[in-house]
Amino acid sequence: MLTDSHCHLASQRFSPEEIPALLARAQAAGVTRIISLSTCLDDLHANLAHAENPQVHACIGIHPCDVHRAPDDATEILASLANDTRVCGIGETGLDYYHPAPEGWTEEKFRERQRQFLRQHFELAATAKLNVVIHTRDLEGTASFEDALTIYQNYASVVRAVFHCFVGPWENAQRVLDAGGLVSFGGVATFKTAHQVRETAIKVPSQSFMIETDSPYLAPEPSRGKRNEPSHARIIADFIAHARGESIEHLAQHTSQTASNFFRLRSESR
Repeated sequence: MLTDSHCHLASQRFSPEEIPALLARAQAAGVTRIISLSTCLDDLHANLAHAENPQVHACIGIHPCDVHRAPDDATEILASLANDTRVCGIGETGLDYYHPAPEGWTEEKFRERQRQFLRQHFELAATAKLNVVIHTRDLEGTASFEDALTIYQNYASVVRAVFHCFVGPWENAQRVLDAGGLVSFGGVATFKTAHQVRETAIKVPSQSFMIETDSPYLAPEPSRGKRNEPSHARIIADFIAHARGESIEHLAQHTSQTASNFFRLRSESR
């Protein structure tokens, strides 16, 4: 029924022993497919192991906050796994200008390494015929979004990108869609103060967005501040469907079809 298009099952906030129960809760809530994304080389194989379950598919990538720890040949390591049948996309990658540069790095050098890695992820995606999941975050302003969109536009003829956990105004979402990309909405859409996100979620056309949890982060209301999990995709989907004035069945159908197309999921099993 529903697809959680972005979560992190290999997060240390989920113990391996509880994953079966977590997946069962998702299934009971109608979340029949889950996309689990790596954020560093250390969690690549854990995500692939989770994707042995036909309910789960994996994306492989280096999160922008981890590029300073990743070796220069990190995307070559990712490339060696890109044809694995458990892999359905490249990411999580992107640009994070929210967190300060790590010790020993200037702000500009750290941001340039992020941009370099983002380009390398796009190159890998183009070669592997996969699509890209992008993270952007700013302390103030929209510089990370602007830079990521500019880089994406250079590859948009061969690769699609989703700007995950989208919190920007409709005008910026429209620019992503005009480039051929998608946006996805998570728990932030349910926050009482998130008027801009809700407005965007209402305006974005069907087949142009997906539902995600970004779990274990950003749990929706009324669980805000607690650990998130894939079953909460149902809460987010119910909220957005109500805001858009459509049934949960219709929203589940078109967002899951969008996820199938973007992640090139031809069936529930492999």
